[in-house]
Amino acid sequence: MRISNFWLYTIMVMAILHIVIGFAYLLYKLSPKKNDKEDEIVEKDAF
Repeated sequence: MRISNFWLYTIMVMAILHIVIGFAYLLYKLSPKKNDKEDEIVEKDAF
């Protein structure tokens, strides 16, 4: 029994979307927050 092109394309699209969403989530979590930058400026001014 052969797998139809529809299911092959559906699985491939889902896998690619999973990878893209994963990278976007990582970039979001690793990006510096606005409050972090303000805290750094205050710490530098204190010295």
